Amino acid sequence: MQVKEQGRVVELLASDLNAQGGVFCPNPAMALWSGHPRVYLNVAETGSARCPYCGTVYQLKDGEHFHAGH
Repeated sequence: MQVKEQGRVVELLASDLNAQGGVFCPNPAMALWSGHPRVYLNVAETGSARCPYCGTVYQLKDGEHFHAGH
């Protein structure tokens, strides 16, 4: 998982996604003081997802593809 500072974009490898193709926000790299309720974001469906609480965008790196059961 690579976090880009500008615009709070988290670039992901397919291996960063869970078995269902998603991630949770806040992620482990975020400071606890700025946390919000944990939400599941399905990244595999469209290649990216935005957290409704903090606006962080989670997206697959260029060339990465998620395959269920990987």
